[in-house]
Amino acid sequence: MEQEYDQSIDQSAEEIFRAMAARVTGEDLERIKEAYRVAREAHKNQKRKSGEPYIIHPIAVARIAGLELQLGANPVIAAFLHDVVEDTHYTVDEVEQKFGADVAFLVRVVTKQKKDHYEMSKQLDNFKQILDSVRYDIRAILVKLADRLHNMRTLDSMRPDKQMKIAGETDYFYAPLANRLGLYKIKTELENLSFRYRCPHEYADMESMLLRDQTDNRETMESFVSHIREVLDANDICARIEVEYRMPYSIWRKMQKNNRDFWHTEHRHFVSIIFPDRQKLTEKNTCLLIYSLLTDRFREKPGGIANYVDTPKGNGYRCFHVKLLSDHGQWEEVHISSEQMVKDSRMGCMATRSEESINIWLEKFRTVLKDLAQHSLTDSFIENVATSFYNDDIMVFTPKGRAIILPKKATALDFAFEVHSKIGSHAKYARINGKLSSIKTELRRGDCVEIGTDDAIAPQPDWQDHVLTYKAKRFLRTYLSTLPKPTYCRCKECHPIPGDEVIGFKEQNESVTVHKRNCPIVIRLATQFGDSIVSVDFKEEPDTLYPAQVHIKAIDRYHLLTDLTDCITNKLGLSIDSLHTVTEDNIVDCSIRFFIHSFDELRFIESHLDKIEGVEEVQKEDTW
Repeated sequence: MEQEYDQSIDQSAEEIFRAMAARVTGEDLERIKEAYRVAREAHKNQKRKSGEPYIIHPIAVARIAGLELQLGANPVIAAFLHDVVEDTHYTVDEVEQKFGADVAFLVRVVTKQKKDHYEMSKQLDNFKQILDSVRYDIRAILVKLADRLHNMRTLDSMRPDKQMKIAGETDYFYAPLANRLGLYKIKTELENLSFRYRCPHEYADMESMLLRDQTDNRETMESFVSHIREVLDANDICARIEVEYRMPYSIWRKMQKNNRDFWHTEHRHFVSIIFPDRQKLTEKNTCLLIYSLLTDRFREKPGGIANYVDTPKGNGYRCFHVKLLSDHGQWEEVHISSEQMVKDSRMGCMATRSEESINIWLEKFRTVLKDLAQHSLTDSFIENVATSFYNDDIMVFTPKGRAIILPKKATALDFAFEVHSKIGSHAKYARINGKLSSIKTELRRGDCVEIGTDDAIAPQPDWQDHVLTYKAKRFLRTYLSTLPKPTYCRCKECHPIPGDEVIGFKEQNESVTVHKRNCPIVIRLATQFGDSIVSVDFKEEPDTLYPAQVHIKAIDRYHLLTDLTDCITNKLGLSIDSLHTVTEDNIVDCSIRFFIHSFDELRFIESHLDKIEGVEEVQKEDTW
């Protein structure tokens, strides 16, 4: 058995050497071979949980790094050595002496640091260590992704609790990171492996339904593909056509999002048309030519185009998507791309593409991570990173055509802060595709957004609930932290205001909540925790406003509503927040909501409203 393992292990290593020989110098190839020899010797007495020799894992990681990710000599060397410091007697200094500072850096990043005290937790500190490396070099993250991918491929040998821990980390951290780096194939595999181990029964059900779906639709898809082939051949277009079924996790996520079962979830598969590189036309024009020919033969779904050629996703994904009606009456999703686009999707940030676009993204990554490290030394660190980088992107535009990339489900307020913090902090309204909208409106891909500002507007606490980007969250958190803290907390049931008859209740955290004296909550608390009842001096403050609502009953007449609003806005100088009025049988019921400083001010307002001709009753409403 051992002899068979030894032969298989050496064959696996030789496969890596042959592949790397075509891309590296003879000297670097010898260094790669030496790294393998060092790793094999260091791990010679170690076994994996499956009982296999441990060296199988470093070889597999090196294979992913070298063959699947096409990394260079030093990352492959680091992949062979990535566990020697953590699991054997080797030190980082010894690695540096033998293989150089660059390899030592990569090994150090992927080695979990053992500490007596962790800033956040062992797991979060490890994530932070990995992400910090992006400030200097992205290759360390790619080696770590290769390590995680092989661990996930062999997770079945672990205990269920370990499976859940590793699968959870993968789903929350590593798969979205691979997506952000444009490594679509790795991202998809990580997601599905995580789903398989987190929810094995659901995964098995999805696999079974997918297999049945493929069988049931084989003839119709073959027919649709043959018709596409006829169109391409008739126009001398060379391209390969593939039917690709989405993976279980992707479909499961669609089912959850749309609240549908498997059979009513659309686009469980798509058709890829992939043309060779170096066409007479540009990639864009070749995509458009194929699109034009297909829509001459098939009906196109209105609004069914997604042009990721002109506007690639934030992770670099490029393709032209269109939905076409097949002869069997089904809308089919068709992806048109070049071989280079497919390679970009597989290789992500390591593929040949615009250095400028990569550097812009990396610089943003570095800047935000540096800021997070300085201001977020808690478990919110990873949440902020996830919000900043791991969401799918949408691209929206300013009225002058400037493209702004935001996370999916971002709002007009996020857009405003992304343009400039001054615009965000004074944002009053938005015009989305020319339509007047709230700044809290969720944006969609391709929206043209204009922000209206007002110097009198300032950020409100609830704005924090309507932003996704780290830039907006950080500004709001910093701004709101500078505002004076209220002396007391107000009861959320009775809504006291200065001038009301009030009493205080001292909470366990020593803060004091103010209640009206007739509030049922404080009456109950007084009978249970009487010693916590305290007197309070709930004073009016010039910069603090409280919502108030009055109900008015009046006899209808000409200009009654005008007189009511004139009294509040012009005579009393208040802004009306909302107004609701109903007239029935010449009797008017009107509710008006505005903001006040105190109970005395409210009574002053009520007295003025009561003097208006036709008004019979003015009463404060406690709920709204």
